[in-house]
Amino acid sequence: MDLDALTARAMREFSVPGMAVAIVKDGKVVSAKGYGQRQTGLPAAVDGNTLFCIASNSKAFTTAALAILVDEGKLDWDDPVVKHLPSFAMWDPWVTREMTIRDLVAHRSGLGLGEGDLLWWPHTDYSREEIVRRLRFLKPASSFRSRYAYDNVLYVVAGQVVAAVSGRSWDDFVRDRILVPLGMTATRTSITQVPNGANLATPHLMAAGHPLPEAQLPIDNAASCAAIVSNASDMTAWMIAQLDRGVYHDAPGTEHRLFSERQSREMWSPQTIVSDSGPSPASDSTQPLFQAFGLGWVLRDYRGHLVVSHTGGLLGMTSRVLLVPDLKLGVTVLENLEEHGAFDAVAWSIVDSYIGAPPLDWIRNLKAADDAQSNAAVRHDAPRDQEKPSMPRTFYAGRYRDSWYGDATVTIEDGRLLLRFAHTPALTGELEPYGRDTFIARWRDRALNADALVTFTIEASKMTHMRLGPLSPLTDFSFDFHDLDFVPAPP
Repeated sequence: MDLDALTARAMREFSVPGMAVAIVKDGKVVSAKGYGQRQTGLPAAVDGNTLFCIASNSKAFTTAALAILVDEGKLDWDDPVVKHLPSFAMWDPWVTREMTIRDLVAHRSGLGLGEGDLLWWPHTDYSREEIVRRLRFLKPASSFRSRYAYDNVLYVVAGQVVAAVSGRSWDDFVRDRILVPLGMTATRTSITQVPNGANLATPHLMAAGHPLPEAQLPIDNAASCAAIVSNASDMTAWMIAQLDRGVYHDAPGTEHRLFSERQSREMWSPQTIVSDSGPSPASDSTQPLFQAFGLGWVLRDYRGHLVVSHTGGLLGMTSRVLLVPDLKLGVTVLENLEEHGAFDAVAWSIVDSYIGAPPLDWIRNLKAADDAQSNAAVRHDAPRDQEKPSMPRTFYAGRYRDSWYGDATVTIEDGRLLLRFAHTPALTGELEPYGRDTFIARWRDRALNADALVTFTIEASKMTHMRLGPLSPLTDFSFDFHDLDFVPAPP
């Protein structure tokens, strides 16, 4: 396999400005290289030390931190959360009592997909403690432990458990007990900790067919679910330790452990069944026979091998970590564009080459699937020609409150309605008439790509509700507008 040619083609087909690829095999580093530019249009090149936000690949660091504390006898995976965080509460008091540490990180809480993410994304002024406190107001989408639904906010809780049990912040614990022992000297638990002038990739979003640079967004209040910043070189140490079941070597002939083999097996054991998500976009031969979520990791079979993996995505950044334990093979792909085809094409092509699988053009197949999805998506780029709003603009203006998010206001500025989320500066946008008492919220920050439909409910000439939903089916699930139910706030 020609890794350089593979990566160059994937970047070209998916318009990726910069990418870093790390490969480990049998405890040794095969490659930790960079390709392309840190920012489009600028000469600075990506190399093996270029930092990228790894987003949800941070979750495995949180479960590793918990595993260390389990080994030390300071907690158990099946401890009730309230044993360590007495103020923790969910909507249902019974679930509050029964929720365990294991439940926090296994995506089976009963919350819906991404429910509560607007507490931290886009960047909010809520503290970690306040995010945890507000979970009690989130209505469950299903019964407890009945089905898989990916969530982020309970990993914030898991990070607070690490802090409560260890007596140190999640950031300090992860740094001192994981990053420092592994020699991951460049890795940081937040973009805000990266020094000025560092070898850092710039996020990019596609606009009119071209990648455009965007600003880095801090998410310190949700660090334990998505904030770690790392590079290809450091990620080789992380993958080797994972594949060696927690063993690491800080010098020739020395051997230490991050966590025990027992905890490694625990984290890689199925906890929640992941239902069939449809045909594989690559080919029938890559369709898994089983998929499950462990503790911080996705588990599946691939061509007769167990694969342990996870992806990450934040505004303008994506990542893929893929481990094949029986082959002692690990692959990490980092890129500075918000898309999912290139890193999957590169990562799975590398795995195929080591397995000796029949040739499969992952780039072509994933690009075709990506194009088909984009073409099939129903986009509403202009208001429909329907009835005008039933009330004058002043009727819609006011302060509204949702039980879990908090306040939002509708004001009149320059003759137009403007919606502002009180704790999320980026969620400020003009309300454009769309239909009877329905508007499109066009966020001023166009990088969000998450315009929303805003519908007001009026009963007996009184405002009763303001509800939101995503305008496009391609809107990221972390914009969980549909979970909001604003009502007029008391004066």
